Amino acid sequence: MKKWLGWTVAAVLTVGAAALAWVFWFAGGSGEPSTELTTPELASTTTTGGTGSTEPTGTTQPAETGADSFIFEIDSTASVASFELGEILRGESNQVIGTTDQVAGQFRVDLNDLGNVEFSEVVINARTFVTDSSTRDRQIRGPIILDSASDEFEFITFSVTSVDGLAGSAAVGDTVDFTITGELTIKGSTNEVTFDVSVTLVDEATVEGTATTVVTRDQFGIGIPSVPSVADVTDEVTIGLDFVARAG
Repeated sequence: MKKWLGWTVAAVLTVGAAALAWVFWFAGGSGEPSTELTTPELASTTTTGGTGSTEPTGTTQPAETGADSFIFEIDSTASVASFELGEILRGESNQVIGTTDQVAGQFRVDLNDLGNVEFSEVVINARTFVTDSSTRDRQIRGPIILDSASDEFEFITFSVTSVDGLAGSAAVGDTVDFTITGELTIKGSTNEVTFDVSVTLVDEATVEGTATTVVTRDQFGIGIPSVPSVADVTDEVTIGLDFVARAG
C-alpha cells in the first residue's frame, strides 16, 4: 500500500512538473513576431468647442489641414514601449520592467492649430517584450500573463477617442502637455484609459515625447504564475511610451 501510494505521489509530481514546464517554457514560444509591424492608417477627428478637446467624427474623411499640417510617424528604431510593476523576488523588493521597440502609429497635426489633430491606432507587439530574465520573458508570453505567444493576443492596441488640453500653436522647441483618452486592448480585454502625454517639437520634421498611464492587472485578466521565489506582485502596472516621431 505504501509503495503504491509512493508511486502515485511520484506520478502526480511528475505530471505537475511537466505542466509547469509547459506553462513556463514551451507555452511562451520563441518571442519572434508573427509578422512585420506596419503603421495603422489615420482615423479622422474634429475639434470641439475651442476647449482643446477632440473627438472622433465617425467618418474616414481626413480633417481639413493647412500648410503647417504634418503627418508624423513613430520611429520604432528610436522608440520604446514599456511596462513596469513591483514584486518581491527572493525576499527582496524588485521592479520588473519590460520593453520593446515593436510599436507603430502616426498622427497628423497642424502646428498653427494643435486642436486640429488626427491619430491612428497605436499598436505594440506584446510578444516581443523583454526584461532582465529570459525565463521571465517566456512566462510573460505564456497563457497566465499576456498570452502573447498565441496569435490571438500578440498585439496590444490603443484607439484614441478624445484629447484634452491640446490647443493653440507650437513652434520649434516648444513642449506641449495634454491627455489622450481611448480604448486600450490587452489580452482581448478592452478598457478606457487616459495617458498623460508630453511632446516636444524638436524641429518641423521631428517630435519627441512620452506617454504614461497606470492600469491594473485585474482590468485585463492578467494573472501571475505561482512561483516560490516570487511574491506580492503589484496589481498596478505602469504602461509607458518614449517615442520619436518623424514627418514623412
